[in-house]
Amino acid sequence: MAAGRKLVIVESPAKARTIAGYLGDDYDVEASVGHIRDLPQPSELPAELKKGPFGKFAVDVENGFAPYYVVDADKKKKVAELKKLLKGADELYLATDEDREGEAIAWHLEQELKPKVPVKRMVFHEITREAITRALTQTRQIDERLVDAQETRRILDRLYGYEVSPVLWRKIRQGLSAGRVQSVATRLVVERERERMAFVAADYADVVGTFAVAEPDEPAFPARLTALAGQRVATGRDFDDHGVLTGRGVVHLSADAAQGVVDGLADASFVVQSLDTKPYTRRPAAPFTTSTLQQEAGRKLRMSARQTMRTAQSLYENGYITYMRTDSPVLSTQALDAARRQAAELYGPEYVPDAPRLYASKSKGAQEAHEAIRPAGDHFRTPAQVARELTGDQFRLYELVWKRTVASQMADARGQTASVKLAATVAGTGQEAVFSASGTVITFRGFLAAYEEGRDVSRYEDATDDSRLPAMAAGDPLTASGLTAEAHRTSPPPRFTEASLVKALEERGIGRPSTYAATISTIQDRGYVTSRGQALVPSWLAFAVTRLLEENFSQLVDYDFTAEMELDLDQIAAGERGRADWLGQFYFGAEQGSAVGAAGGLHGLVANLGEIDAREVNSIAIGDGITLRVGRYGPYLEAPPLPGSEEPQRASVPEDMAPDELTVDKARELLATQPEGDQVLGTDPATGTQIVARTGRYGPYVTELLPEPELDPSLSAAARKKALAAAPKPRTASLFKDMSLSTVTLDDALRLLSLPRVVGTDAEGVPITAQNGRYGPYLKRGTDSRTLASEEQLFTVTLEEALAIYAQPKRGRGQTAAPPLRELGEDPTSGKPIVVKDGRFGPYVTDGVTNRTLPRDTTPESITPEQAIELLAEKRAAGPAKKKTPARRAPAPRKKAAAKA
Repeated sequence: MAAGRKLVIVESPAKARTIAGYLGDDYDVEASVGHIRDLPQPSELPAELKKGPFGKFAVDVENGFAPYYVVDADKKKKVAELKKLLKGADELYLATDEDREGEAIAWHLEQELKPKVPVKRMVFHEITREAITRALTQTRQIDERLVDAQETRRILDRLYGYEVSPVLWRKIRQGLSAGRVQSVATRLVVERERERMAFVAADYADVVGTFAVAEPDEPAFPARLTALAGQRVATGRDFDDHGVLTGRGVVHLSADAAQGVVDGLADASFVVQSLDTKPYTRRPAAPFTTSTLQQEAGRKLRMSARQTMRTAQSLYENGYITYMRTDSPVLSTQALDAARRQAAELYGPEYVPDAPRLYASKSKGAQEAHEAIRPAGDHFRTPAQVARELTGDQFRLYELVWKRTVASQMADARGQTASVKLAATVAGTGQEAVFSASGTVITFRGFLAAYEEGRDVSRYEDATDDSRLPAMAAGDPLTASGLTAEAHRTSPPPRFTEASLVKALEERGIGRPSTYAATISTIQDRGYVTSRGQALVPSWLAFAVTRLLEENFSQLVDYDFTAEMELDLDQIAAGERGRADWLGQFYFGAEQGSAVGAAGGLHGLVANLGEIDAREVNSIAIGDGITLRVGRYGPYLEAPPLPGSEEPQRASVPEDMAPDELTVDKARELLATQPEGDQVLGTDPATGTQIVARTGRYGPYVTELLPEPELDPSLSAAARKKALAAAPKPRTASLFKDMSLSTVTLDDALRLLSLPRVVGTDAEGVPITAQNGRYGPYLKRGTDSRTLASEEQLFTVTLEEALAIYAQPKRGRGQTAAPPLRELGEDPTSGKPIVVKDGRFGPYVTDGVTNRTLPRDTTPESITPEQAIELLAEKRAAGPAKKKTPARRAPAPRKKAAAKA
């Protein structure tokens, strides 16, 4: 690299490509591809550190909580490339994102590269030519306070996870994890499911009808019975979750009582009792923050939080929107002018208020000095102008951001709301029946012409709608038609969706909005939560984990405590608190009464846990003596033994059954249909042995009952053990997936026990057998195994078919090469065709040289050529994955931390 050049380092290859297009030839723009250093696993520490103060966490808790960082194994090549480029540069620009994480990445780069040239911190919140040009002239130093805050979070999460997670491993299941935000998010979902399980529905009824005034040109309108004999008619809101009516002075109508009202009003004369009209005004929603973008994309676009953030990241890096991690709804002066100008051009000047609308954050812990999420640039591009450049999720999300931004600077929607009450006398009882209707008439749409904010699923919908009511006045007669008694049942609290969970976390001040997508993905990946449509359903495993944490680490999953901890971390970012002191209070509990020290410290809490009853933690009472156990191989029911039996009743719980669906009646049904003990299927005519079916730890199977071997009673214990080991073993075979214990027959069992089947021999005389294994049906020839497509092929595959399978190239665990799922055109770097294939770990994109697994929220059907090109570019930039070997160097805590210690 020629002298006088400048090196600019950003996080991603896409961001590097976009910025390089705006800078001159004197700049080299390279990507670090995210973080280059992190805390290693303790097992990966150098031998001389494993027994020292860094051995447990890779953090020295006794000396200022100094972290021991290593360059990630897959980043060593990248770091070497950056060092080589830096040798020929006379300036280094660290242009990572402006938030805490971006600041920490910049600090790690500076620490690792050890530049001998001037270092400038370059920040911007949008990637446009104007913004990049301004950023070059407004550089600053690395903000040590932001680095402190990010390091504190990283160390805190390491302490939390490494102290609490092993308790879950010992008492529930290996591989589980606990986390400062993920455990609280899981608890929220579990508590909502508990409410649904405890919910008791109540039945109630009301009456609806259609009403019309005398004027024939006026529209008819619906109304609902709201009062009877001076008492308000009960609705769903008047019942608690135990099905008890809680409202005072409220009449509870049964279906029969409601029908009696209908019959008594058959010939009644209705009149307008009252009519209230008032102006209606509605303001637009604020521009997007990270949290509101995730919520609205979930409601309107059905996008997960992870998918939303990934798409937003791509839009930002390619210069379409501003930075997507922000707590601020504020727009810059240039953005205000652009939004107001575009609203006036597209909708008319009357749709723009006289003064710009200004918004302020509602979050107490709002930080990150950014704008709201908006279209990039001083002049916004409309969705129509980017339609050829963006497709799929990218276009839909850009359109959403554009609409929200422009609408935020438009005039209020205006109109009128009207509420009318209609009265008549019920024949036979003389009771006054009052019906109510309301409606909103929008006379000026204002911002609604561009955008209307979505709403989360509501338990009880509001009665107000946009229906138009006719002109009428008090005392006017009305005609009724279609009077009907409607029966209702109260609804349980709705489950969280990703959007409503994000909203709940933000309202409680738990975590940062920029981490919510990762948090939700983590609790799904850990098996704590699954999705049913848009709803988040907790697993029984989540119930066990939450119970253990609630009973033994109550403060760590307390909502207020977690929110206070977040505020403490914000104080560290503001320079108001010291990192080492705060971590000391959290871990050792040095300062009683503070947010982190009130529990006496995490270290003492874990050390003094006492005995935890694993069986009790993994048990959930269903009712009538039936208990659900969270077992090693999944949840199952356990009930007292039946008369004449000593063994408790047990039954597996279907994986697709939500916890609130497992009622006492359903549990009894599962127990009744579960076979008890051995099912005798008959006798094998060839051997005379009895064949039985039973349930084992790996599922249902069939086996033969062999007689006990006759042993010489004078044999020693060792000789008896050896003789038993040499005795014939019973044949055993697992049931096929389409079989069940209740339907399996003797013929089925004998077929299964005949496996493995010799299919034939190859040209060298090596036998080929068809076998059923842990991972499904397969062929075996010597040490070479190949997967079969179905279990039935175990009995039908011929030698010719087997030889044809072996003639194909082997891929993965015995799988043969399959045709690509999609073709996506040519890769601009390699010049080779990009295809989507199905691999051992899921679908992936490849150009024949570089492979990259598709992200969890991307499917083979939805991925675009642009996304595939970017994924392959990121994989090339990251270089080949190598076995992690931490750099052997003495621990080097930050100077600032060392000084504090």
